[in-house]
Amino acid sequence: MARFFMAGTNLMGGTAILKGRDAEHIQVLRIKPGEKLIISDGKGTDYMCRLIRSEDHEAEAEIIQVTPCKAEPSVSVTLFAGLPKGEKSDLIVQKGTEAGANGIVLFDCERCVARPKEKSLDNKLQRWERIAESAAQQSGRGIIPTVRFIGNYVEMLDAALKTDAKLFMYEAGDGRLPLNQAIEAAGEFSSAAVITGPEGGFTEAEAAMARGCGFSVCAMGERILRCETAPLIALTAIMYATGNLA
Repeated sequence: MARFFMAGTNLMGGTAILKGRDAEHIQVLRIKPGEKLIISDGKGTDYMCRLIRSEDHEAEAEIIQVTPCKAEPSVSVTLFAGLPKGEKSDLIVQKGTEAGANGIVLFDCERCVARPKEKSLDNKLQRWERIAESAAQQSGRGIIPTVRFIGNYVEMLDAALKTDAKLFMYEAGDGRLPLNQAIEAAGEFSSAAVITGPEGGFTEAEAAMARGCGFSVCAMGERILRCETAPLIALTAIMYATGNLA
């Protein structure tokens, strides 16, 4: 069933008004009056609607049922990924959204090769936001994950520290906890941060800083994972451990 995201101000009095791109999308999908569609307010609430009319730039639907979105995880996970080269960031945003991330942060660190200029970064952020919205629609999410870029490693750690479970993925060194043990050791939590590096991984100094800030430095097995794969596997492990893949 087609899903749309709309601000709550357009969902008043038992009627939903869809305009612009959403109205055009209804026509592209050939949804006819009388057929059902789902509108989400972007805050986790779904509105089951029946289409009343569809025109080029505006459509109207009757709200027939209001329910919490069943696809939203019980835990809020933010992915913090070292900015990779090329289109790998697009994959992290798309698949991270599908897998249940509440937010996705791309960040700069010492071994990042990709360092976009301000104008290029603005274009990337707009594209990432479109990718997140499309993936949220496709996967039945009740929110569109926030996507942003942090250009400072310390600022990124500070943002991640605001979560309950703080998981830092590192591919080398002693004293690392297996990821499943780190998740278990975190106890019950409602929010989590997963931090993964760029193509070259983190430096020893960056890992030491994370450990000093109280992050659980985690191992993800003996296999070498690509930078676009690691955050998705870690996110999936959290979803499984918290009962969100049942």
